[in-house]
Amino acid sequence: MLLPDRNTVERLLRHYRAQELTLLAGPCDLTVRRRFEDTAYTLCVLMGVRSTPEALRAAEHYLTPRTPSTTPL
Repeated sequence: MLLPDRNTVERLLRHYRAQELTLLAGPCDLTVRRRFEDTAYTLCVLMGVRSTPEALRAAEHYLTPRTPSTTPL
């Protein structure tokens, strides 16, 4: 499976979170809602899942720093 660029995922996740706050401040603004939904859709496609909560979990998991495992020789 091809993995998305980490910087792209990080940028998109930040963008999603910022738009989420904007939408909460003005829930009746259709332009804001449309942008928010477009970003959520893009995040779903990028992470290869069907729902926004799944995409958020997948993106956060993907961006979690991994510690290299050391195996003794």
